[in-house]
Amino acid sequence: MKRNGMGNKTRTKNLRALGTQMEQMVCDFLTRNGYLIRETNYFVNGGEIDIIAHNEGYLVFIEVKYRKNEIAGYPSEAVDWRKQQKISRVAMHYLLRYGFTEDTPVRFDVVSVLGEADCEIHILKNAFDFCGEM
Repeated sequence: MKRNGMGNKTRTKNLRALGTQMEQMVCDFLTRNGYLIRETNYFVNGGEIDIIAHNEGYLVFIEVKYRKNEIAGYPSEAVDWRKQQKISRVAMHYLLRYGFTEDTPVRFDVVSVLGEADCEIHILKNAFDFCGEM
């Protein structure tokens, strides 16, 4: 079934392209605001972290959420408990894989992007605590 003349493959491709564009815009924004980008789209079986960076002495795991408007809610509201758990598990994998110790200061930030032409970008530092098992 097609919607608006677009097949599901075309829609998925367009959403991926939009996501990539938004994440690049956010990386540029974060760099201007003192973040040193370490990695983007860190994927392991079971999840992905959009951006991993250093900021203010922390290793920061960053989730990027975009909304065209607020009809479906503010972008950061999409990072619910289940999403926080998934991000925490992937972050733990990253820490173990690259040999970080449990003394490594980490932080979980959420970046909200709202709007189309003139996007508003907001960083919510320390948006949630680690929610997983050590």
